[in-house]
Amino acid sequence: MNRARRRRSCFAPATGCKCWYFGKALGIAFAPGVSQSQARACDEKEQKREHFNSKKVIERMKNRLSCLILGRTRWLGVWFLSVCLLHAAVTPDVDIRRDATVVAIERVMPSVVNIRTSRLVRRNTPDEEMLRRYFGWKVNSSGPAEEQINSIGSGVIVDATDEEGYILTNFHVLRQAQRVQVQLWDGREYEAEPLRGQYHKDLALLKIIRKPGDTRFRPVRIAEDDDLLLGETVIAMGNPFGLGSAVTRGILSSKNRRSTPGNSPLDYQDWLQTDADINPGNSGGPLINIRGELVGINVAVYSEEQGKGTGFAIPVKQVSNTLSDFFALEIFADLYFGARFLGAPHPLTVLELQPNGPAFRAGLRVGQEVVEVNGKPVKGLATFSRLVADSANRRAAITVKEAGALRVLNVELMPLADLNRELFVQRLGLKTAPLTKQQVTAEESAGLMVSEVENNSPAAKATLQAGMIITEADGFPLSDLVNISNVLGNKKRGEIVNLTVKKAYRNANGFVRWLSRHVEVPVR
Repeated sequence: MNRARRRRSCFAPATGCKCWYFGKALGIAFAPGVSQSQARACDEKEQKREHFNSKKVIERMKNRLSCLILGRTRWLGVWFLSVCLLHAAVTPDVDIRRDATVVAIERVMPSVVNIRTSRLVRRNTPDEEMLRRYFGWKVNSSGPAEEQINSIGSGVIVDATDEEGYILTNFHVLRQAQRVQVQLWDGREYEAEPLRGQYHKDLALLKIIRKPGDTRFRPVRIAEDDDLLLGETVIAMGNPFGLGSAVTRGILSSKNRRSTPGNSPLDYQDWLQTDADINPGNSGGPLINIRGELVGINVAVYSEEQGKGTGFAIPVKQVSNTLSDFFALEIFADLYFGARFLGAPHPLTVLELQPNGPAFRAGLRVGQEVVEVNGKPVKGLATFSRLVADSANRRAAITVKEAGALRVLNVELMPLADLNRELFVQRLGLKTAPLTKQQVTAEESAGLMVSEVENNSPAAKATLQAGMIITEADGFPLSDLVNISNVLGNKKRGEIVNLTVKKAYRNANGFVRWLSRHVEVPVR
């Protein structure tokens, strides 16, 4: 009875969809008692039911996935917090003493050097001095004829190649030095070779050569020219009183301190002033900012009464301009290039060109950035000069960048001896020759001998004569033709070259005496 009832209810019109579902599940095309219109209605109802169920399944999966993610994230956060707490438990406390000042000192210390210089000085007795001065006699004393004079100073490595390091210091540190030794912060010692110096700027350049097995020299980072803040922290580093490396800290008190009348040691413009102690022995050392960048070169206080509690430094802008002169090609080879460049912290850029010089004739122009020399990248002033000096057949391929485009310019280098002969004749109207060994020994100095003077030339009007010896030009010695070429090459028409000359006089007793005098010669 129940089975029949269920069978009849299956085919009842009200339950037709159930029979249709049952028939569809069994693969029957139609179900008895179900019309085609009812079958279509049942089909639509089935599609809606399946869509509804699929949405519920998707929503359910989303909820489960969200719960899983939140649960994992929560446990991940707990795990991360546990690791942090464990790390804090086993890691020592951070050394709060290592502040910005300490970090800056640690960064610059490998670039700071201590300098020791020595020279031999002959000491005459009063009687010997009288005989030498008034009669020109040379008396061999039975006592000690020479005495060694030592001095101290500081310096900083400003550029380096793979094998060489270049140290900047004060000119007065090296003045009249016959031997120069430097010591790095880690105790390494080197014999240093003076390369260039400028008396009026009180700056000089040294070269040291790396020993086999030594690490590469580390140059200091140079600050931007005008990146100075009044009152910012500055650090003076050097070798005060020859006691060894030391640092002092202060603030930048003034950015443009100028000399006072009658104070010859401060005959400079726009010095930096600081309350950091700069004592004798600190001369030539770096003055750095809190970022560990060079902002100046220390100058020792000459007068304790005038300089007590006040330190001075040559600003980095003057340092950068002087380095452009110091790293001229002529100090690396007897070749003439005819250009000055602006180096670190800027890209290597053409700063100045000599009219009709080799660089100008090749197409170099002011403002161009030098990228490569002979296919090798340029990293600084020293690297550029070294690569050009090593060019084969005196021909250098210079790759420059201008307005985003690269160009290769071929520069034909000129032998420096040829240039010097032209400069002396063209600009002063005289010919010169190196001193002989006998002349150098007799005068205990180096210079150039005037061999011929043109009539009505600047040299003739300045009363220069053949046979005179030129010992200095613009304040620094003329040990060879390189210095004079730089002096004359940078002068404009009508500007004065200050020459120190010596002339031999024979006294009444027939002895030869050499008298020195200063001569101002305008260049033509």
